[in-house]
Amino acid sequence: MKQGRILQLLPVLILALLLISCSDKKPSLSPLTSDAVILAFGDSLTYGIGANRKMESYPAVLSKLTGFQVINEGLSGEISKEGLERLPDVLHSYNPQVVILCHGGNDIIRKLGKVQLKSNLNQMITLIKDSGAEVVLIGVPNFNLLLNVPDLYLELASEHNIPVESAVLSEIVRNPQLKSDQIHPNAQGYNLMAKRIQQLLQDSGAL
Repeated sequence: MKQGRILQLLPVLILALLLISCSDKKPSLSPLTSDAVILAFGDSLTYGIGANRKMESYPAVLSKLTGFQVINEGLSGEISKEGLERLPDVLHSYNPQVVILCHGGNDIIRKLGKVQLKSNLNQMITLIKDSGAEVVLIGVPNFNLLLNVPDLYLELASEHNIPVESAVLSEIVRNPQLKSDQIHPNAQGYNLMAKRIQQLLQDSGAL
């Protein structure tokens, strides 16, 4: 190829490289301020069923790991429709800088429908962002033989450009040593969950 042809193609190659680098860029979070509050919002997986809630739930462990106040607003048995209704008052009460959203397990277990679940989670994410907080999404697996996380979690993360942890709960439920029953982690499982979320906060720039 002649040098002139190479020079003609150079701007195209540079643009292609820039587009690739942009597409690979991970969602970022603002650095947490010294007085920041982290809100953990969800159902029994947030509450800490299967372990000592005050000491061993993932919000409790995450608080120890990060040094930040992590509010545990998990409500056992809650479906996403109920979470959507509860969320505005919780946001108003705590004014968090970051919300860790782990919801949908009860919808999945009760087969309430993935379309409605995605809609409810989408509205939750929008409420959180409209309040001025940022969102970290936790993917909840289908509780079946595959234990795969529904595509809707990754779709929502992409649509809202927010960080997502989509593997840890599947890993926990696959490992009998990390769970207290067929659904809930034990203390060791919640510890792993907290460490993965801490890593995600670090990778995203919050810590």
